Amino acid sequence: MKVVVLGSGVIGLTSAWYLAQAGCEVTVIDRQAKSGQETSFANAGQISYGYSSPWAAPGVPLKALKWMLSKHSPLVINPKFSLSQIGWMWQLLRNCSHANYQRNKGRMLALANYSQQALIDLREQLPLAYQGRQQGTLQLLRTQHQIESLAKDIALLKTSGIEHQLLDATECLAQEPALQHSRCNIAGGLLLPQDETGDCELFCQSLTQQAKQIGVKFLFNTNVTSLETQQKRVIGVNTSQEFLAADNVVVALGSYSSQLLNPLGLSIPVYPVKGYSLTMPISDAKFAPQSTVMDETHKVALTRFDDRIRVAGTAQLCGFDLELPPKRVATLNKVVSDLFPNVGTLDDAEYWTGLRPMTPDGTPIIGATAVENLYLNTGHGTLGWTLACGSAKLLAEQMISRKSVLNPLDYQLGRY
Repeated sequence: MKVVVLGSGVIGLTSAWYLAQAGCEVTVIDRQAKSGQETSFANAGQISYGYSSPWAAPGVPLKALKWMLSKHSPLVINPKFSLSQIGWMWQLLRNCSHANYQRNKGRMLALANYSQQALIDLREQLPLAYQGRQQGTLQLLRTQHQIESLAKDIALLKTSGIEHQLLDATECLAQEPALQHSRCNIAGGLLLPQDETGDCELFCQSLTQQAKQIGVKFLFNTNVTSLETQQKRVIGVNTSQEFLAADNVVVALGSYSSQLLNPLGLSIPVYPVKGYSLTMPISDAKFAPQSTVMDETHKVALTRFDDRIRVAGTAQLCGFDLELPPKRVATLNKVVSDLFPNVGTLDDAEYWTGLRPMTPDGTPIIGATAVENLYLNTGHGTLGWTLACGSAKLLAEQMISRKSVLNPLDYQLGRY
């Protein structure tokens, strides 16, 4: 079976890997010069199984209104008054009920557990070099109210079998000693010890080399212009270089998937949620986090690499705009200065922004479409790397008709 995978971010790459492992002849197309140069390039560096939660949750609409008045809001909405933005936000609001949140988080945690084991297996199988660490995530809570608000999430973590531990302030400092230099209040934290960290771009580069060794072909610097269809079936892909015939096509173009699918009459509820990050050298390791600290107040993650720290956060709804406004940069600067004030020099920081493909219910779209041989793997939001291996494995199982431990219908486009 000849499969063309569109996109070589972490979702497209893992899709290509598992399909090639299943015996498919795989070609990957990407407009960049190498893998992992867009949303996967400078993300938070988290592989956060326990933090797999939908945005759409009870109380979020009220929180969003309060955040709009905050200088360092974790959510920024720039009204575009486009049908896609309005429709997506309306669907998100509809998913904020308690019942929908429980259902969506359950699906996400099930996929996260599946993905965790898949990555463990992959790391044992392959010599992947990406500055990976397996030391967990500390969700840092600045107020007692935040601690009390965790009760429902902790109940779901227990149900899903995800290891966790509620820490007091002293235990937080024992877990992350550099927090003793913090300039803000620490009320407690939720430790998710099974979470991992690493540089997603390096992971993509490493997996690309492994994929090439098992026969996966890569066409870089190649734009996908359209999908060629015949009798409700895709027969191939039109690109800036050539036409590629295919038995099956996988669209893993993140936020840009919608634009390619619209001419086929396929509408997917995926909207670009803009995120920001800074990366800077560590001046002195004793002032740096050991793993990832997630600041619950500002929704900003601070992740340790070998000799660098990555600070990432903010969710901005502004379409496909890729500018770096000073206000958003200031939020990242504030959080790292609050929590790890001596970790490095902001003058040495490199700033980045990217578009995270988000669905209204938080769960990615994986699997078949109304077009017979067209498959999707997109909509992972802020959890692309966390859910990548499990999503790709689930996709491959569907495409080669292999039974999965997950219910494919929970993740397919048809749930909408």
